[in-house]
Amino acid sequence: MTSKTIYINEIKENCKIEDIFLVLDKNVAATKNGKPYIALNLSDKTGSVKARVWDNAEKLSQQFDAGDIVTVKSYSVSYQGDIQLNVNNILKISDDDTDLTFFLPSSENDPDKCMEEIFEIINKIKNDHLKKLLQTIFSDDFILSAFKKAPAAKTIHHDYIGGLLDHTLNVTRLAKDLSKYYKNIDMDLLIAGAILHDIGKIYELSYDRNFEYTDAGRLVGHISIGVEILNEKVSLLPDFPLELTLILKHMILSHHGKFEFGSPKRPKTLEAMMLHYLDDIDSKICAVSDYIKKELKPDSKWTGYNRLLDRFIYTDTFLNSETDEDR
Repeated sequence: MTSKTIYINEIKENCKIEDIFLVLDKNVAATKNGKPYIALNLSDKTGSVKARVWDNAEKLSQQFDAGDIVTVKSYSVSYQGDIQLNVNNILKISDDDTDLTFFLPSSENDPDKCMEEIFEIINKIKNDHLKKLLQTIFSDDFILSAFKKAPAAKTIHHDYIGGLLDHTLNVTRLAKDLSKYYKNIDMDLLIAGAILHDIGKIYELSYDRNFEYTDAGRLVGHISIGVEILNEKVSLLPDFPLELTLILKHMILSHHGKFEFGSPKRPKTLEAMMLHYLDDIDSKICAVSDYIKKELKPDSKWTGYNRLLDRFIYTDTFLNSETDEDR
């Protein structure tokens, strides 16, 4: 079985690189002189890197496609401030010849332990209807397995294997802790909404090669899919109250907060309002933290300009868990 010897985040300028990568995308183009070349994005679990095939492009292009795992012989150069690989040879290899976990970023957390914590929280819910609903949902083997593996997003936040579970657990922890400070919040309802708000993402995103939207994800989206899952499982519980079903649906439908952010409804209960803000907090803090990690430089206290956030980020207060022992 072929193994990796170097990851993308370890590649330095002016080095011979011979290793295996996943082809994210491939585009055959032509130089100003009409000579064909191949523009590639190669990836592994640490990130992606641009690559170019300048020689024998037509011949080499026939040997692989986007989505393939390939062996690459190349030389690393600096181009416009970033590392680029100039490829001399590229060859597709079989999935059976390597470990697919080399190519997709994964959570640092143990999914079984994270799920155990969620089950512990579910078992402490006092509302028997909500407890039974959550137990029914996660007794579905497919849902449980997909929930432990799926990313929370294609990009931006928790975009890695296990990201959905990490994000859900974070939001659920926040709901559990912060609801104690507000007497008028139904903690059981808020926790149930926190656990279920993104469950539709198990069908919205595919993650066998890279993170991409499924047909269901593009045509329907995780919010509507989440409501469908809720309807299906509630139908198995004949005594489940109709009003409680409507309130849970509302929490799923409104958790993005605004129409322009993809919410079919805006939050209209205290629990839905709180869920929206907790979801927003976790997604944004994760996104900013990941951006800082990518941009950390020993000679600067600032990141580059972040278009999504419309600002530079000051990094000198950032505690990097990879380098700081005390937190």
